[in-house]
Amino acid sequence: MSIQKILLVDDSKTELYHLSELLGKRGYQVRTAENGDEALRRLNEDKPDLILMDVVMPGQNGFQLTRTITRDPRWSSVPVIMCTSKNQETDKVWGMRQGARDYIVKPVNAEELVTKIKAFD
Repeated sequence: MSIQKILLVDDSKTELYHLSELLGKRGYQVRTAENGDEALRRLNEDKPDLILMDVVMPGQNGFQLTRTITRDPRWSSVPVIMCTSKNQETDKVWGMRQGARDYIVKPVNAEELVTKIKAFD
C-alpha cells in the first residue's frame, strides 16, 4: 500500500500548517482535523492511508481516539503515528498499546517523519 493521503489530527493551527506544508511539498495529500469529532468525520468522508495523531487535545485525547480508530474494522488497517510533545517512554508505550504503529516527538524532524511514513509504503 502506497501512502498518499494523510490525515493530520492536531488542535494547534500552527502545527497543522507546518506539517501540512512539510508533507504537501513531498507530494502527500493532506487533510486536517482539530479534534476527535472532526477526525472521525474526516475518516467517514475519505479514508486516509495514514494518520498523524497529536495526543493533547480538547475532548477526546489522541490516545483515546487512536484506540477508537484502530479497534474499528472500517479503519483498523490505517496506520497511526503518534505525533506529540509527550516524550516520556511511558507515553510511547501507552500510545503503542492503544494501537499506534509508531511514535514521533515534536518538534518534528522532517526527514525522520518522512522516513517513518515511508516505512508503511
